[in-house]
Amino acid sequence: MYNWLPDKSTLKRPRYRSLMEVIENAIEDGALQPGERLPTHRELSYQLGLSVQTVSRAYSRLVEAGHVVGEVGRGSFVRGIANDNALPFPAVRAGTQVLDLALIKPIVGDLQKDALRTALRRIAQDLPYEVLSSFRASTIANRHVPIVDHWLMRCGVSRHGRDVIPTNGNTSAMTVALMSVAHSGDLIVTESMGHHTLPALCRSLGMRLRGIEMDDEGILPDALEEICKNEAVKALFIVPRAGPLSCVMGRERRSEIVRVARKYDIAILENDAWGPLSAEATLPPLAALAPERCYYFTSLTKCLMPGLRVGFLAVPQAMASTVRERHMVTNWMVTPLMYEIATQWISDGTADALCDWQRVALRERGDIAQDVLSPNGVRVTRAGLQAWLPCADIGSEARLVERSRDAGILVAPGSTFSIGPLASKPGIRIALGVEDTTVLREALHVVRKIDAENRER
Repeated sequence: MYNWLPDKSTLKRPRYRSLMEVIENAIEDGALQPGERLPTHRELSYQLGLSVQTVSRAYSRLVEAGHVVGEVGRGSFVRGIANDNALPFPAVRAGTQVLDLALIKPIVGDLQKDALRTALRRIAQDLPYEVLSSFRASTIANRHVPIVDHWLMRCGVSRHGRDVIPTNGNTSAMTVALMSVAHSGDLIVTESMGHHTLPALCRSLGMRLRGIEMDDEGILPDALEEICKNEAVKALFIVPRAGPLSCVMGRERRSEIVRVARKYDIAILENDAWGPLSAEATLPPLAALAPERCYYFTSLTKCLMPGLRVGFLAVPQAMASTVRERHMVTNWMVTPLMYEIATQWISDGTADALCDWQRVALRERGDIAQDVLSPNGVRVTRAGLQAWLPCADIGSEARLVERSRDAGILVAPGSTFSIGPLASKPGIRIALGVEDTTVLREALHVVRKIDAENRER
């Protein structure tokens, strides 16, 4: 029945790892097809003469590596490769008029357009030679060190004891950071409802990923410590200010997370995509509490303008050469023209002004979301880019997403952010970066009505 099964005598110790390799090879060779159901733990243990615990461990590692998915009550299935290439929540257009509240982005209007026009005119009138000709990352990065330091200080991060690498946004920074601290087969842990591109990134790098139990402040320190006691954890990927559930990690919780990371010597990858936009920016980043092990990254994309894909990766000096090498082989260097615009804006105060304006505008939209959706249990971060609307179960979530799309409104399903093995928290994430507040209010009323009908089912 299972022609891919090995002769049990060929399984080497540790046998769970050997079994993993057999199944991975069967998937790669086509002997196991996407969607095909694997034998039950007990059935496979009987056929191969292994303990149920050994098979369970192999299956768990395959789930973490992204090769297999487990479904409660149904079993374990080979994961569809096509899922790796799909967007987490593609903008499938249900009609000619679609309001995208799925993708997080700041508000863009005339203020941002005028600021960009001014910057481009200024650069055109006095074009730095390096922007045109430089092919060395250090030449570009070293032009504006004090300016970048000013922005990072607004985020609560000092350069002392660190190197800072300019990147093409946060996605580039998180990839480089992950490649710098871990290798294929290493275990990365993160929030059980976390960053939506992290699973695909870990799969592509051959790393294992596991979600950790969380509450309204994010990861539970005891849950993190329990995993570290039982397995070698390489790094913690964490979003302390703005995860999909609109959780904000408090000062005491941050200190507890750092304590566990130091105790078990794990690296911390801190994703602070919103930077100084967050109203909770007065809370110290984990990078300030554990500079010796924290890889901190932020960008201007979420707090100033989507098209300004410039980020900053601050790393311990001891790891700087490794990080620069990883950045070079994946990105070479930050795009000089974008970097010139970004540093010009920081230098002349435009970035501060745009960020302050964005914070006020988003607070207004957050108040609208709170006003319209508060009866439905919405959670809105102060001056944040998003709101989280919980659902009763996965079925309710799917219906809410589908019916909202039919009404011309795209929202992000909570299952997009679920990172196993823990169950997903049902709900939808709603992006609030809409220029027209009237349009936003009307859309939220539509979502509220659909959600109310869902709850009455």
